[in-house]
Amino acid sequence: MSIFTRSEISEHITSQKLVFTPALDQFQIQPHAVDLRLGYKFLIPRNWTVDEKGRRAINMSIDDIDAHRDQFDEVHLQPGQYFELLPNEFVIGTSLERIELNAMNLMAILFPRTSTNRRGIDLSLSGIIDTGYKGHLIFPMKNEAGDQVIRIYPGERVCQVIFQELNQPLTPEEANLHGLSSAKYSDSGSTSSPQGGSQGFKLDKDEERQMLISGKLDDLKNQYKL
Repeated sequence: MSIFTRSEISEHITSQKLVFTPALDQFQIQPHAVDLRLGYKFLIPRNWTVDEKGRRAINMSIDDIDAHRDQFDEVHLQPGQYFELLPNEFVIGTSLERIELNAMNLMAILFPRTSTNRRGIDLSLSGIIDTGYKGHLIFPMKNEAGDQVIRIYPGERVCQVIFQELNQPLTPEEANLHGLSSAKYSDSGSTSSPQGGSQGFKLDKDEERQMLISGKLDDLKNQYKL
């Protein structure tokens, strides 16, 4: 697979094989990557609650935010506002841009910007953006700058994407099939608001998770072998 240069990225944007909403600006296109900006929406997990048993820790999966919506504080900032990331605090941010990979021979890889990490923000992500993906992206963020509070602003360039061309194109059905199930995140974002809409967070296939939780990895491998 080859990595797209600035001119190839621009050509794909012109032909709408690659779509960003809102559109990219001149600061964002690099020689062989695109910088993405931080959006207006943040999710802050609550790690404790008080009930009839007392004050207890909340035990939940960070992957399944939709099922545990009441266990997150959701913050929507307005233009001109900032977000202060507290020492050792973990939050989930979203991309300002909604991205569409409309060419069936195109995929992308997401990396943090080194300037983000140098500020003490752990954006230790590197993930694949699948062929045919449509939606916003999510950023797990943690303040690892000791006792310092880090102030971040919506619109900051926090991560970068490189685009690669597959050796052969996929069909839409092939692109949507991840293991035994369909893609979890595509089209989970919305462009109806300046805050970037809602981003879904979904669990892996229930059968897979239950077998892993039960320690039945060997059974899983045997039952679902290729």
